[in-house]
Formats: sequence, structure tokens, C-alpha cells
Amino acid sequence: MSAQSHTAVARAQFPYWTRIEVRWGDMDAMGHVNNAVYFKYCESARIELLRKLGIKGRAEGSTHGPTLVHAACDFKREVKYPATLEVGVAIESVTQRSFRMQYAMFLDQTDTLIAVATSVNAWLDYHAGHAIKIPDELRAALQQYQKPEQQA
Repeated sequence: MSAQSHTAVARAQFPYWTRIEVRWGDMDAMGHVNNAVYFKYCESARIELLRKLGIKGRAEGSTHGPTLVHAACDFKREVKYPATLEVGVAIESVTQRSFRMQYAMFLDQTDTLIAVATSVNAWLDYHAGHAIKIPDELRAALQQYQKPEQQA
């Protein structure tokens, strides 16, 4: 997505949605939501989708699972408390050992784009400390959430 124009970002591109209530404490000294908080919003949406797919992490006793290896965010408009955001999530690609997700944040019930973000998650063997092949059943589950134009 980074090489493309974000003007092409539309709600219909995101098959999974979650709502986030902006908290007073999310704001910084400039009076708007702090840039680091957008990554927390993406994290909340990512974890929610992964849990829906039955993926558990190290803290839940799994020996392998996702680990964040890259995150980026382009900020489009500032947000102030009070506000509700809708965060859309789509799987951009799935490789042998990782998957790339895209997020779009909109003001609740509007087409006002607030931010666009991406993350890459490697499938990690927690004990060995390195990426391993994503199981076929997980690959199929992730592909259900690909952006509509990327589905076969």
C-alpha cells in the first residue's frame, strides 16, 4: 500500500471491522490523539481478528504464533476526544512465513479517513526464536479476510 495513493482507500476493501472509543487519555499535549496510540488501535483490531480465527499467542501457552515484525502508519486527519473510530482490517498478502495486514481508520459512520496503516506478522516458533511456515489451515483462514480485489 505504501506505493499507492491512499485516496483509493474505501470501506469496501476491508472485510473485518471493529469500533474503537477514543479515550481522554489517548490525547497528547497538542490536544489530539497521540501518534503512538494509532498503533494501539491497530493492535486491538489485529488481536481481535486473530482471536476470531482461533490464533493464540505465547501468553496463552502456544509454542508458535504471530509476532509483529513491522508496523507503519500514515496519518490523514487529527482526532480529538470524544470520538469513535471504525478500524477496518484486510489481509494484503500471505507468504510462506508471514502475513501483511492493512488497516483503515475512519470516523464512525462516515467516509472520513483518519489513518492508513500496515503491519507484517511473522509466524514464529517461540522456543526456537525464528519464523516457521504458516500452517495451511491458518493460511486458508487468513485468505478469507483478503481485500476483495485480491481474492481469487
